[in-house]
Amino acid sequence: MSQGQVISAELREWIATQLAAGHSVASLRASMRAAGWHDAAADAALAEVEREAIGAAETTKAMPGPDLSNSPLYIDAGDRRVHVLQTMQSPRVIVFGDLLSDEECEALIAAARQRLARSLTVETQTGGEALNVDRTSDGMFFERGENPMVARLEKRIATLLRWPLEFGEGLQILRYAPGAQYRPHYDYFDPSEPGTPIILKRGGQRVATLVMYLHEPEQGGATTFPDVGLEVAPKRGTAVFFSYERPDPATHTLHGGAPVLAGEKWVATKWLREREFN
Repeated sequence: MSQGQVISAELREWIATQLAAGHSVASLRASMRAAGWHDAAADAALAEVEREAIGAAETTKAMPGPDLSNSPLYIDAGDRRVHVLQTMQSPRVIVFGDLLSDEECEALIAAARQRLARSLTVETQTGGEALNVDRTSDGMFFERGENPMVARLEKRIATLLRWPLEFGEGLQILRYAPGAQYRPHYDYFDPSEPGTPIILKRGGQRVATLVMYLHEPEQGGATTFPDVGLEVAPKRGTAVFFSYERPDPATHTLHGGAPVLAGEKWVATKWLREREFN
């Protein structure tokens, strides 16, 4: 009980149901306040149920990611031995080395170059795509399995991250010229936005991201995680993977692409969904 308001079993059940449906803690807090709940009571109830939900998710929800139970220095990704360079638990971040060869990086850039256009972002207001002033790169998408090179890389990623190939979106290639950047953002789709249900029909929520560096700039261009003060240098052939078990800022997966100060940065991005993406 807090300030005379009882945190009942019915209230806990309602909060748990809303969290499971993908609503954020912030939106539930606003709804409870609008319904007359005091701040202290609302925060206490949300914190209690959120702890239970996180605990259940950690023990029951399958998530993409390599097997690091024995602290390996290398992982067999089927057709390539990949280095484990850095790991972080919260947020769940892993930096991989030697995920792609120099030849593969060059081939992806060459295949993508003629199809580049100003990058779009998924528009959660409508479920479509739109230009975003926070994203100043050029990009294109390969369809899943579009050519043998893409299919080989997608199979490698599926093996490395132990996630079905069919659960991945198409591979996106991005070019960042000097001054280009992507300001900090989340990759999951905000459950409170009206267009999100349309987006989720194609494969559910995004649950993980893999950013692979194809060409390193002379200066700048790091992948940043502002919530935890982490910066990953865009070294060619390496990649940074991060996962987010629910669509909420509490996952600390706010990230961005710092401005390129000199040269060009090319990356390939793979987003993973909860189920088959179509």
